[in-house]
Amino acid sequence: MKPINEQTILITGATDGLGKATALALAKMGARVLIHGRDDGRLAAAKQEIIAESGNDKIETYRANLASLAEVRHLAYAVQADHDKLELLINNAASGGGKPGDSQRDFSLDGYELRFAVNYLASFLLTQLLLPSLKEGAPSRIINVSSAGQYPINFDDVMMEQHYEPLDAYRQSKLAQILYTFDLAEQLANEGITVNALHPASLMPTKMVKEYFGRTMDTLEDGVNSVMHLATDPALDGVTGKYFDHQQEARANDQAYDAKARLQLWELGMGLTDAEKIDFVPD
Repeated sequence: MKPINEQTILITGATDGLGKATALALAKMGARVLIHGRDDGRLAAAKQEIIAESGNDKIETYRANLASLAEVRHLAYAVQADHDKLELLINNAASGGGKPGDSQRDFSLDGYELRFAVNYLASFLLTQLLLPSLKEGAPSRIINVSSAGQYPINFDDVMMEQHYEPLDAYRQSKLAQILYTFDLAEQLANEGITVNALHPASLMPTKMVKEYFGRTMDTLEDGVNSVMHLATDPALDGVTGKYFDHQQEARANDQAYDAKARLQLWELGMGLTDAEKIDFVPD
């Protein structure tokens, strides 16, 4: 791997919580950190705070609503317009389980079940579109921030029209990330790009956790340390297609090892996002 202070790194969902704390940790190591968020004001505030605490002014902001696939495409375009190569992509942004007892089915701007759209389809599309930049930056790494909470995908009802519970929708989307991680790792085996997923920590003190569970277990630092392990440890050069629980390699839900299920998910992702269409331009 290249020295961290020579890397350009994109982190989605980096205006608070784990994403922001990880961005700060990488900034302290001298990286050029591209932080993504949905709100210009929060992005500006996060950038100022990271620069102030790290002394590193190589912090750039990118706004996009990941509930819109069009905005995901614009995000990829903007990053590629500014940077020829990326050394690290951390897909961290997520829509959580909502509030306890809330059974309302939410939708993305494209009409898909919200958690599947934001947590899986957006990261799938963004990653596929940024692969040319990651290949230019090789050796490079892709990290998908998943969860130990994993719910098997029902391919007959992926959008959960028949049975909907927000936390199950969240868990399904997180397992989808792991299936994609394993599949993409195989595809990129000879490209100098590693792809891994992780459960960073359990019930960290983030807004998402507090909203649903009302309690915490691990610290934010625990989560940051787990992500930084995958992002910066030279011992993981060449390690790909793995799922980690904290900093230890672990076994994901059995469906993640089902080649047929991974192919179904791949075809579904390509169809719903039109990811092969890369000749996009901003409005």
